[in-house]
Amino acid sequence: MRRAIGTLGCLALILTACATTPEATPAIESPAVTSTGGPSSSPAPSSGTSPAPTEASRGPLAAGSLAVTPAFSSRTFDRPTELVAYPGSTYLLADQSGLITRLAADGRDLGTFLDQRSVTLRSGNEEGLLSVALDPGFDTNRYVYLYASRGTPRRTMLARYTVRANDTADPASELVILEVAQPFPNHNGGAIRFGAEGLLYLGLGDGGSGGDPGNRAQNLQELLGKIVRLDVRGATSGQPYRAAGDPGLTARGARPEVWAYGFRNPWRMAFDPAGTTLYVGDVGQDRFEEIGVAVAGGNHGWPILEGVTCYRPASNCAREGLVLPLATYPLRTEGNCAMTAGEVLDGSLLYADFCSGRIWAVPLEGGTPIAVVDTSLRIASFARGHEGAIYVLAHGGAIHRLTRVR
Repeated sequence: MRRAIGTLGCLALILTACATTPEATPAIESPAVTSTGGPSSSPAPSSGTSPAPTEASRGPLAAGSLAVTPAFSSRTFDRPTELVAYPGSTYLLADQSGLITRLAADGRDLGTFLDQRSVTLRSGNEEGLLSVALDPGFDTNRYVYLYASRGTPRRTMLARYTVRANDTADPASELVILEVAQPFPNHNGGAIRFGAEGLLYLGLGDGGSGGDPGNRAQNLQELLGKIVRLDVRGATSGQPYRAAGDPGLTARGARPEVWAYGFRNPWRMAFDPAGTTLYVGDVGQDRFEEIGVAVAGGNHGWPILEGVTCYRPASNCAREGLVLPLATYPLRTEGNCAMTAGEVLDGSLLYADFCSGRIWAVPLEGGTPIAVVDTSLRIASFARGHEGAIYVLAHGGAIHRLTRVR
């Protein structure tokens, strides 16, 4: 595990095992960000459907083309992890503590949606309520999914709840879908996402400590260090899911849930608006943060590579067949400490660094990343809201909306 970087560095960060204390964030410059030219395997094909334009959409992104504007009447929040567009032009806001509230677009508190604080494990810096997602069929089945830490024994849990007519989730309706033992308190991953085909994708970290001491990310018999894919339609206590991992990996002896592997800590993930291509940000160990396309059946390299550089072994590592990221950037420079993957906008993928607050965009086909806005925010997550609006969630501050300035 990287050493703590102090209150102005990681601020009790849930998504990183941080490096030594960075210097104060300098004025924005051309950051040392590298494009790798895209993954070595092809992503899922596009459905051919053009998504509706968003408010921010105005052609290709350029340096300084975005700004962040306080939203929800500039209300501040402690440790937000997920913002979910909810029916009635409202939102669900998840806090790492285990509390989910419902918000109006003007920031009014519409009440507690679900309070899991009494059962959410928060003894570790990266533990807590990490992700929330509505079922694709929510309008008819009223299901919501949570991914959170639990104790005794230490584990992470994916669970489903039913939402009542008064727009609160019923705690008694909990159906545990999946539990994964966690040997250490860090690297829990944490994003639940649904694809266009209706299947659930969950990113899991390598189990923690530092350097993946158990080599779990490369062990196809482990779920840690993987993206798993589950069919949760028709889930029951007797059969909470049907494994829907990559068939090629299953044929090689992988657990049937494994869809892609070789991840250190895939904290945030996002589908393109069509729901066919999954993008993932992987928090780095000592030298590089990375973001790229999650490829079905692909080995994304950790701990053989960190970014595109050999990690174990430190030189002459076997790169053949590994999925390379779209872009990387170095740690310990310009105040950087941890990757937060964002959303797709205007042919580019957005991403940010938690400590520097800088937001970049890299073309989806590969190319040179561009710094589109510099902020002082501790950006822990992105979200796509109603009518395509894109938000950034920051610890200890307001939620901001991305807007185009040119």
